[in-house]
Amino acid sequence: MLRLLLLRHAKAAWPGGVLDLDRPLAKRGQEASLVMADYLKRERLLPNLVIVSPARRTHETWERVQPIVGEIAMRTDGRIYEAPVGRLLEVVREAKPGIRTLMMIGHNPGFEELARLLIGEGDMDGILRLGQKYPTAGLAVIDFALEDWADVAHKSGRLERFVTPKSLGNGEDD
Repeated sequence: MLRLLLLRHAKAAWPGGVLDLDRPLAKRGQEASLVMADYLKRERLLPNLVIVSPARRTHETWERVQPIVGEIAMRTDGRIYEAPVGRLLEVVREAKPGIRTLMMIGHNPGFEELARLLIGEGDMDGILRLGQKYPTAGLAVIDFALEDWADVAHKSGRLERFVTPKSLGNGEDD
């Protein structure tokens, strides 16, 4: 079995004169990152590899998650910044066979589109909520009854859960 964790970056600020790529996390985003980190650790949703967009807000999200979940291999991949769904799927399919659980930290609308493309069954409440909104710091956990990431395809996944800071009782979703 393979598991994909899609963590959308936490809430970012919009400071004047800053390029989108360089937007930092807002205070609420910093707090939401810690909420999600605690959840990941408590639920043992620990990846073998984390692939992060080059955007500052994705790196700041990971920088708050990583100390709580422990040392996990991480790499930055520019292809997931503002990426269309096809490019995101390409990144997933390139994961090495030894990676059983892959986490990506990136952006919408790509993550929502990728989740909808991959999910064929699973948690119906989560599927409905995900289809309405994929808020910042939202986490989709998608399982695949596969042995090779190259075989990940349209509707081949099962949504195990969709979690947001709000669903964990911590503030509002953005």
